[in-house]
Amino acid sequence: MSPAILAMWMPGPIELVVIGIVALLVFGRRLPDVARSLGKSIVEFKKGIREVKDDIEVQSSLDSSPRPRLERQQPTTPPPAAWEAPQAPPAPPSASRESPRPASGEAPPPAAP
Repeated sequence: MSPAILAMWMPGPIELVVIGIVALLVFGRRLPDVARSLGKSIVEFKKGIREVKDDIEVQSSLDSSPRPRLERQQPTTPPPAAWEAPQAPPAPPSASRESPRPASGEAPPPAAP
């Protein structure tokens, strides 16, 4: 929602004065008692929130207590071959039968009979 729409529903200063006058007429002498009971209710609510927060902290500290750790055992067997890095494929057979090329200025090696 845009702020303009939200501001449309907020009471302005004149509306707040009217609400205050109506509250004074309705409650009259009991207005201080109503304010006092409202203050006590807020204090009780905050106390309840604080107790819940303390309970949560106690439970979280109990849960995060150090637990005995099990030592990891080193594997006694090597990992399977599927886990090893892939190897280069073997050279094709025709490449192994060729003779090396002669350097410039050298005679080629004799051909095999």
